[in-house]
Amino acid sequence: MDLVIVGSVALDTIETPRGKVERALGGSAVYASLATSLFCRTGIVGVVGEDFTDDHRRLLEGRGIDLSGLESVAGGRTFFWQGRYGADPNERETITTELNVFERFRPRLPEAFLGAGHLFLGNIDPELQLLVLDRFPERPVTACDTMNYWIESKPERLRDVLERSDILFVNDGEARQLSGETNLLRAARSISAWGPRVLVIKKGEHGAHLFARGEGFIAPAFPLEDVVDPTGAGDTFAGGFMGAIAAAGSLEDEDLRRAMVFGAVAASFTCERFSVERLAGLTIEEIRERYDRLAALARFARD
Repeated sequence: MDLVIVGSVALDTIETPRGKVERALGGSAVYASLATSLFCRTGIVGVVGEDFTDDHRRLLEGRGIDLSGLESVAGGRTFFWQGRYGADPNERETITTELNVFERFRPRLPEAFLGAGHLFLGNIDPELQLLVLDRFPERPVTACDTMNYWIESKPERLRDVLERSDILFVNDGEARQLSGETNLLRAARSISAWGPRVLVIKKGEHGAHLFARGEGFIAPAFPLEDVVDPTGAGDTFAGGFMGAIAAAGSLEDEDLRRAMVFGAVAASFTCERFSVERLAGLTIEEIRERYDRLAALARFARD
């Protein structure tokens, strides 16, 4: 196992100006793993209910994703989210959130997962993130994600997670909230002092910023004429990034920059269709072709 992902597995009902899907496969662990599986051997740790179907399982296993860490609760219902997007894909309205079996989720890691060299802790309770870290006999290269709820409700436990993490993914608002700084450069310096060697600040359609060892890098988003459904784009970005890092086996500057572009490219495919429809059939050749196109778009002359 190269990479273990711990996070949510969900069923989503999503409405956008392009249409609507009901109880479609989603969740941070699903989006991230479909991206990482293009680069490396991936296993996920999560929990589902009886409404998680054999078709859902076959879709993930068909991409080579190890589901031995996915617990199924008899009589339970899978985490459910319902949301609506308007004309601006950056703004969404949450209609319903039902935690269901995810409310009592306690990660169970198979022994085979504990030798993985890379770990991605999705946006879950910092207490659970720490439980996972405690299971590994040797610390893997660890990335974590978080959100404003955990920043507000469990700041001390989140700081404990950051002290043991190599990479942190947040959006710009979360970076400012976490650091107390309005300027992103100062925010990055403050957060990096708590532990993460690498900070990735996601800015949606405006790309993402990388901060590592006092240096920065900006990866643009791949431009799309038609955004069908942006749900899961941030998790797919993290998956593309972590998959590329696991494949490279390095956190050197060029590997980090390359991972940023792979993350941006993977996220762009997610937005082209509802749920995981586009990711389910995505190939590494398509990823590399769009990588080259984005590199050409971002190239500029130097004096």
